[in-house]
Amino acid sequence: MNELFRNDIVAGELGMKLIGFGAGSSRLSMTVTNKMLNAYGAGHGGIIYTLADVAFAVACNSHGVKAVGLSMNINYRRPVKEGDTLFAEAREESLGRTTALYRIRIEDGSGKLVAVADGLAYRQQG
Repeated sequence: MNELFRNDIVAGELGMKLIGFGAGSSRLSMTVTNKMLNAYGAGHGGIIYTLADVAFAVACNSHGVKAVGLSMNINYRRPVKEGDTLFAEAREESLGRTTALYRIRIEDGSGKLVAVADGLAYRQQG
């Protein structure tokens, strides 16, 4: 998983850090920079989504079976600002032979919920 994460160019460009992972789970962090702000000066929703997506990718590939996202839905709960450190935690909700479902929570440094996402992955067998 460390190699998969290192090879994710977008994660590297955005300064994401892989804090940890296990079977069906992952934890990442990212600090919001001025290049990640929207027109209102808040953290862009696409940046938050990307953090969730990378956490999802690490978690769904953690079983050693190549997995790709089929869909992801995200709900934003509070804005973030420049300098905020975000934490994304992905947890497996359901694991099948060909699909798996994940819940991804994004929190700020004080533990407040920023966003929650659900991701469905396709597990490529053979």
